[in-house]
Amino acid sequence: MIASRNHIQRITKLEGIAEVLGLIEEKGKNKDWLLDELKRHHVKLAVSPTANSAEILKSCPKEIIMKVLGVLKSDDFAVKEIQTLTKTFHWFYTDVVESSIPSILTKAQARKINLLNNLIQRTETFKQRNMENTVIMPTGDGAAIGFADSPEKPLRLAIELHKELFKYNKSRAEKEKLLIRVGINTGPVYFVKDVEGNNTFWGSGIILTRRIMELCEPNQILASQQIGEDISNLSPEYKAIMHQAGQYVIKHGKKLLIFNIYGKNFGNKTVSRKNKVKKIKTDEYDIIKPDFEFNSVEIRLKVTDPKTMMTHHTWLWDVKNISKNPLREIFYFIGGDTPKDFSEMNVTIRDGNNNELEIISLDVNKEHEKKFNVKLNKPLRKNQRAIIKLEYDWEEPYRVFEYVLSSKCKKFKYELIIPKGIQIKNRVLEVARELGIKKRAEPPPKIKYHANKTVINWETSSKQILNPHDTLEFQW
Repeated sequence: MIASRNHIQRITKLEGIAEVLGLIEEKGKNKDWLLDELKRHHVKLAVSPTANSAEILKSCPKEIIMKVLGVLKSDDFAVKEIQTLTKTFHWFYTDVVESSIPSILTKAQARKINLLNNLIQRTETFKQRNMENTVIMPTGDGAAIGFADSPEKPLRLAIELHKELFKYNKSRAEKEKLLIRVGINTGPVYFVKDVEGNNTFWGSGIILTRRIMELCEPNQILASQQIGEDISNLSPEYKAIMHQAGQYVIKHGKKLLIFNIYGKNFGNKTVSRKNKVKKIKTDEYDIIKPDFEFNSVEIRLKVTDPKTMMTHHTWLWDVKNISKNPLREIFYFIGGDTPKDFSEMNVTIRDGNNNELEIISLDVNKEHEKKFNVKLNKPLRKNQRAIIKLEYDWEEPYRVFEYVLSSKCKKFKYELIIPKGIQIKNRVLEVARELGIKKRAEPPPKIKYHANKTVINWETSSKQILNPHDTLEFQW
């Protein structure tokens, strides 16, 4: 605390304002909290009620700003992390087939989405649902509905919806018919706050349900192995409509044993051959492992020109080969906000001994994305490790950098260096693309103000492991 007080006494008013704004963002506070804090110190504001936090702070004396900064830096101010437990639901996930095709008029697409919602609302299962045991998430062109009380609920909802759909489509012209997909699964989710503070949920349960739905042919109902086997054993009637369809590969290499649900006026008997695995295994799924994993990943961003947000990117990978075969090449995928040719990016790749590595192929050189392969100077045998350093320059005018993990990662570090005086957001978010959800990553990033620069640091905790395709978004 003594070091903290000395720091507060040394900094200027503008530095204090910048630090207060950064800590307000980091600790999830807002303008209302700031106004309450100023009211507590009996500060009379000489600014408009519509002023933002920076304008309010500029109107305050330095000693008040320092008091607010002291409160934000106080250990007593820290809020302990809430221990959130998952909750398991039985999921129904549906959407309109081909709702996003550009050739279909937007008005026609919206009409079909509204029709789907109306048909869901007509079903007895939806009308008689227990509000306390049901969660609903609109998904744009469909809906995800979770039932906490019975695995039969999503099945009954799907069948009732299909029967309503059958009656509707029976008298319609082909182009007017509504085609949907339905996936059913049981699995856990977390209830969390999104980046705007709204209540929402996300987790493997609902994500996997969507993946199952994406395997559907038009007007088909597919279910996971757990749902298929559990419900089949409840009654002969259920057993008659549950048909094992085989094992399928879904996104990220996961394999699932799928059940196709159909009967009179519901479901679709014909399953897709796409992504189907010829040999069926008895386990529910397994994962196709990548050739390597990361002992650590370190991402360093340094803003070299604040006007264009030209940023020097450094990716430091500590790679370990986990396959039986020698690892000879490394694949990179990078993207940026501004149109750029690969030749303009000053790309260099070096190993741990500072030897330059050869780029052996440039597979994609689009304006906003690049994909290329790099040859290692020496193949890595199983369990051998290597340090690989990628550097390049690319403008970041939107001040957002996204990183997607290509393999398991034991430790992740992020650092941003930006010239002094630029107001920053200081956010690190975990992104679930499948659900369109972002939430603040833990622990919160740390911010330090130096004589001519601001430095943000964030790293995973010692017990945190990142998995393939986990996505992090860094905002500043």
